Amino acid sequence: MAGKGFDLLEMIKPKGLRLGDTIGVVAPASPTSKERVELAYNKLMELGFNVVMGESCYQNYGYLAGCDDLRAGDLNKMFRDEKIDGIICLRGGYGTPRILDLLDYEMVRKNPKAFIGYSDITAIHIAFNQLSNLVTFHGPMAASDMVEDFGDFSKGSLLNSILEGDFNPHIENPSKEIKTINGGVAEGQIIGGNLSLIAATIGTPYEIDTKGKILFIEEIGEEPYRIDRMLTQLRLSKKLEEAEGFILGDFNNCEAKSSEYHDSLTLEEVINDIIKPLNKPTIANLEAGHCEPSITIPLGIMARLDADKKELKLLERPVI
Repeated sequence: MAGKGFDLLEMIKPKGLRLGDTIGVVAPASPTSKERVELAYNKLMELGFNVVMGESCYQNYGYLAGCDDLRAGDLNKMFRDEKIDGIICLRGGYGTPRILDLLDYEMVRKNPKAFIGYSDITAIHIAFNQLSNLVTFHGPMAASDMVEDFGDFSKGSLLNSILEGDFNPHIENPSKEIKTINGGVAEGQIIGGNLSLIAATIGTPYEIDTKGKILFIEEIGEEPYRIDRMLTQLRLSKKLEEAEGFILGDFNNCEAKSSEYHDSLTLEEVINDIIKPLNKPTIANLEAGHCEPSITIPLGIMARLDADKKELKLLERPVI
C-alpha cells in the first residue's frame, strides 16, 4: 500500500463551484485566434458560469500568449481576485515552464480555487500541487476542448470533479477497456500529467516528487523512441522507483513515423521494457488526456488503484 514511510503534504482543496459562479480564463501557454476565444467564452456561458477572460487570452507573442510577465501576472491576478471563483486555461501548447518562477505560490495557497487544464499546463499543476499544496484538475480547456466535440461524458466528468453537491468517486472509462500491466493495489495522491512536461521538471526547483504517490502519465504525438527517452529519464532519476503505482492515460498518435527506424519498438514494448519490470500496480488505456471523451482527474487527491480489478477510486472528494 502506498503512503507507508512517506510524509505526504496535507493538500488544500478549493471550494466547490456552483452554476452561476464566475470562471476566469487564462492563457499561460500558447495563443489562439480571437474567434476561438469568443467561442470559448460562449461555451462556458452555456455551461452555466459567468466568465471573465484574462488579458493573456487576447495576446500573441510568437508561440506564446503574450510575454512571460503578462501570462504569469494574468494567472496571479485571477487567484488574487476575490470575484473569481475558479480558473480554466484557454489551451496548452508551450510556455508554462517559462513562468514557473514568476508565480506567487504563497498567494495561491492562501486563495485556493479550482484550477483546470492539461497538456502543457502539467508544469503548473506540479508546481501548485507541491509548492502551494493545492488540489488541481487535469481536465478540459476552454478553446482546445470545449468548442469542439465536448460530449456529455467529458462535461459530466468535469462537473463531477469541480461542483459542490453529489460526487461520484469512481473513475471509469466511457468506451475503452482498461488494461492491467501489473497487478496489485496502491494508495496515494495522484500526481502527474503530460510526460514531456513531467520530464522537463527534472533538475529544476519544480521537479516532480513521486514519493508515495500514484503517477499519472499521458502524451500526444511522440514516437516510441521519444517516449522511451523520457521514461528512461524518469527511471534514472528514481521517479518511477519512488512511485507507488502508475496510471497510463491516452497516448494519442504515439506511433513510429520516422523512416530512420525500419523496425521501431512499439509503445507497448517500451512500456513492457521500462514500466512493467518495476512490478508496481499499473493500469493502461485510461481515457484521460488528448482524447474525446476524456476523464477529468483531480491531482493531489488520495486514490486507491486496484490494478487487478482495473479500478480507480478517489478516497476523498476534491473540493470542499
